[in-house]
Amino acid sequence: MIEISMSAATTTLTISGDLDLAEREQFPEVAARVTGLRRQLLVLDMCAVTFMDSTGAAFLITLADSSRKRGGATVLRGCDERELFVLEVCGALPMFRIDLDHRCPPDGHVQG
Repeated sequence: MIEISMSAATTTLTISGDLDLAEREQFPEVAARVTGLRRQLLVLDMCAVTFMDSTGAAFLITLADSSRKRGGATVLRGCDERELFVLEVCGALPMFRIDLDHRCPPDGHVQG
């Protein structure tokens, strides 16, 4: 599941569950909504992601590329080593700022 929230300058995508081929049908709509919001900072909250494959990585790369083209930045928050490894293998890790200070809730669920 992907939830979108925003503030004056930031769009936050809170992603939970699997980010993979089975979820790809929702990716174009989410990408279009995020692009339409035109915020300078895109935060991808990955605290509750249970699995990500190359399809999920491609989705994140598309979001980061779109943000960069508008002069914005994309921050990964709550990524574990597996997700970072997938993005590194794809050669895309430099497209993202990594939030090293964020601490996910112990149960992996984002607090609202």
